Amino acid sequence: MRDNLGFIDSLRDTREPLVEIILQPGTRTIVVQDPALIHQMLKALGPSLDKGRLYDKLGQLLGDSVVTAVGRNHVRKRRQLQPAFAHTEISRYVDMMRAEVTATVAGWERGRTLDVREAMVGLSLDMLAKTVFAGSLDDAVFRRLRSDLSVVLNDVGVRIMVPDWAERLPLPFNRRFDRARDGVRATITAAVDELQASGHDTGDMLSMLLRAIDEETGEPLTGHQICSEILTLAVAGTETTASVLSWTLYELARHPDIEARILAELDEVVGERPVTFDDVTRLPYLNRVITETLRLHHPGWLVTRRTTEETRLGGWTLAAGTELAYCQHALHRDPERFPDPDTFDPDRWTDPAQQQPPPGAFLPFGDGKHKCMGDRLALTEMVTALATMLRSVRLELSEGQVIRQVARLTVRPRTLQMTVRPRNRPRAGAGL
Repeated sequence: MRDNLGFIDSLRDTREPLVEIILQPGTRTIVVQDPALIHQMLKALGPSLDKGRLYDKLGQLLGDSVVTAVGRNHVRKRRQLQPAFAHTEISRYVDMMRAEVTATVAGWERGRTLDVREAMVGLSLDMLAKTVFAGSLDDAVFRRLRSDLSVVLNDVGVRIMVPDWAERLPLPFNRRFDRARDGVRATITAAVDELQASGHDTGDMLSMLLRAIDEETGEPLTGHQICSEILTLAVAGTETTASVLSWTLYELARHPDIEARILAELDEVVGERPVTFDDVTRLPYLNRVITETLRLHHPGWLVTRRTTEETRLGGWTLAAGTELAYCQHALHRDPERFPDPDTFDPDRWTDPAQQQPPPGAFLPFGDGKHKCMGDRLALTEMVTALATMLRSVRLELSEGQVIRQVARLTVRPRTLQMTVRPRNRPRAGAGL
């Protein structure tokens, strides 16, 4: 609990493919460290594994959703949500995302210090909420939803880590979380009821979910089902996107040469016009920067699974009910797979001298049947946000500032204070 990341990282020094640890009294967990075994666990064994304790807790806190479901229930829910993450839908979201980033950056006072982590959480919330509720909420309701979601995001990581009995204590922390979660559910339920009554399709994700049919019952999704899906997607998507954006801005402040290459690429590909969906795949260097951030600062620090029957993993036989876990943060910093692993080097992904990591060694969005279904949406959000921000402002780290990482729901900076500077750049064709 004092240094969960340091503890998980230290397991690598054992050089053992499987290490048994005790996360909480009475809970024994096998940490899988060998990429080949992780690949086997996620791909070959994926259909026979439950999601494990982490997702049990998420389900208790947020409800039954595609992120927490297993087996046939997961397949069914994934099919219901898949249309929201189709290529055509994501392309429609880009204009909304860009507008939110532009408005957010315009509100940053030049020369003032910005809490980057909080700013990225707010931006990610706004981008997600606009794609989910683009035409379904008025401003006052949207602000209330955003406030409640912020509380849920800040507190859910701690609630996941505490014993189950601690959640039932009448503590201010627990009451605040429960009140905010119930507030989100009430807001979404009201929006669902209004849309159903009006019969109007507002073109957002909420409208899409209202059209979805439950394969088991043949009926539309209930308001409770829609609430659970949106609440879980908000927590899973917003928290991870905010962490990756924060770490990317931190690394660019430390590496002005890398930032300069991004700006040169944006000048060449985008020029003076706004970034569009088509640009996402036409900015290879910016994409490599994001990939390197996902390697060095991956937001996932512990992903769990559970055997549902006696299972063979490599040379080991695991009893039914065995808790399994792997750590992307430790996996992506393994010097055997990533030379000079603590160096932020986007060019490692195109360097012919460096072997590409084997299956199971680099898992930015997981793998197998539970691979993140929002991976394309997340990458589109990050490219759009960075391409828009970097052309408007420059963020500076104060000299001597030490940035420490903390693992809650995701691995994020404990605090990241940066100074906002205007991006004074010469116009195309102007003399330097």
